[in-house]
Amino acid sequence: MSRIVSKPASFSAKPVQTSWLQRRFPWFYAFWKFSRAHTVVGTTLSVFGLYFIVLARPSLTAPASSFLSLPSLFLTLFTCLCGNIYIVGLNQLEDVGIDRINKPHLPLASGEFSRQEGRLIVWVTGILAIALSLLQGPYLLAMVSSSLLIGTAYSLPPIRLKRFPFWASLCIFTVRGVIVNLGLFLHFSQGETIPPNVWALTLFVLVFTFAIAIFKDMPDAEGDRQYNISTLTLKLGQKRVFDLSRWVLTVCYAGMVLAGILGLPDVHIPFLITTHLVALSLLWLRSFSANLKNKDSISRFYQFIWKLFFLEYILFAISCWFY
Repeated sequence: MSRIVSKPASFSAKPVQTSWLQRRFPWFYAFWKFSRAHTVVGTTLSVFGLYFIVLARPSLTAPASSFLSLPSLFLTLFTCLCGNIYIVGLNQLEDVGIDRINKPHLPLASGEFSRQEGRLIVWVTGILAIALSLLQGPYLLAMVSSSLLIGTAYSLPPIRLKRFPFWASLCIFTVRGVIVNLGLFLHFSQGETIPPNVWALTLFVLVFTFAIAIFKDMPDAEGDRQYNISTLTLKLGQKRVFDLSRWVLTVCYAGMVLAGILGLPDVHIPFLITTHLVALSLLWLRSFSANLKNKDSISRFYQFIWKLFFLEYILFAISCWFY
């Protein structure tokens, strides 16, 4: 249930809707926003997706079996989520002024969290991510430490790679596309040779994340312009970036369909081809309703792209189990 909190009649502002969680547990609600829910879901599904892909393999070495227990799975997930929160939290600490324009609902921009609280969360989650990965072996340690290093270079001055479109995109799709997928597979399998199906998933996510990286700045053009953050949206315009993102995603799905036609091993080919053709159709149908002159419409389409990203790990893991 939710209640409506409205301003006096002399104000013409829209009513502000609050959730049960926001009213009862305001700190945890703010923390959920601080952790950027869509990135948390993406990290969670990548961990579970790679776990089940490894688990579906017909033969595993003895060392790998201990890393496939449920306690190991959830410890890996908690470690990755700590790293995720460190990266997105650091970005918010450095972007408070920009977020007051682009994302005023975020807790640092809105004042729900103080800068001191934000710094404490970032420090704690960063230390936990490194310490817990150190306890779980070299593959997870390498994955987490390299992700945190790139995430720090992305946000923190004087490097602050997010100022440059090429380097900003490279940071995002390198972490999400390559480091996370290959690192998690090597961690759960304990160094087995990476099979073709995992390479296919990695390539798909790599290119898909590139589309996310160039699209994500579209709703934030005004704040980026005021703070001199160079993005493709400001350089090329919204229409060109929108079309580029849509065609990059089309290449992703077409490539996976082609891989299925060519006989990608260790996956259920009919399921793989059918589901990716359906997802591609949904992408194009949804794109026709996006209004590039409306920030909310652009944001909704961006969140739809993230949902397709979430769906990929589910579909691909199922195709490996059906094989």
